Amino acid sequence: MKVLYSADQIRFKRMTTEEIRDTFLIDNLFSPDSISMLYSDVDRAIIGSAVPIKGKLNLPPAKELASDFFAQRRELGLINIGATGIVYVDKQQYKMENRDGLYIGRGSKLIEFESVIPDNPAYFYILSYPAHADYPTMHAKISNAEAVYIGSKKESNKRTIYKYIHPAGIKSCQLVMGFTELNEGSVWNTMPAHTHERRTEVYLYFDIDKSSVVFHLMGKPDETRHIVVRNRQAVISPSWSIHAGAGTSSYSFIWGMGGENQEFGDMDNISMESLK
Repeated sequence: MKVLYSADQIRFKRMTTEEIRDTFLIDNLFSPDSISMLYSDVDRAIIGSAVPIKGKLNLPPAKELASDFFAQRRELGLINIGATGIVYVDKQQYKMENRDGLYIGRGSKLIEFESVIPDNPAYFYILSYPAHADYPTMHAKISNAEAVYIGSKKESNKRTIYKYIHPAGIKSCQLVMGFTELNEGSVWNTMPAHTHERRTEVYLYFDIDKSSVVFHLMGKPDETRHIVVRNRQAVISPSWSIHAGAGTSSYSFIWGMGGENQEFGDMDNISMESLK
């Protein structure tokens, strides 16, 4: 498992484009027939993926966790952005359609991934944080998700937020997770911008056309930078950074948070006049 060490606000000001990409962008997820994992020192988040093709893939322990199995002291959330797949949690089977989610609680020992049709595999995105309490594993179907419709065509940010793992939905220790889908013709996400001084947030962008990109904005509100993001790439946003973006066409992104609390509305809003 690769370990990624983040930069603070001072170092961030002096970083080159490549240094920013190397520190905050995850561009090597979703390798065929493998599980990819990255360990971030920011809130000890683990960002990963599983793309099973030939058979089942087993989520292994890692020396960085010093545990007997992956979820011994951790919880994790999954969202499938590919074709139909199956997740096995201690031999309990969960059929995962496109955009279905799954919460896996602390103490789950055997976690396996499988695609229903190997030639058209599932693409499982994984986000995990340490947990100090046990919550039951729960399947999150998109039909049962809390959907919030926000934005406007005038502001080019009309979108739907689907909430899966949150205090009023599937319960967890500290993980909050769901995804946002932009309407056709809308390109802006999370603008006006905000920060979470008490939480880290990770964005996984998907449904981006091959000829399109998203310009992900990050940094302190008065000294922003951007990262060019392509399909199925993720960006880590530390608590001091804004996290917003604009695409050359519409797209979707999975958001996930972990840290001091789980309040979805706990944001430090940034005025448009403050951005630089």
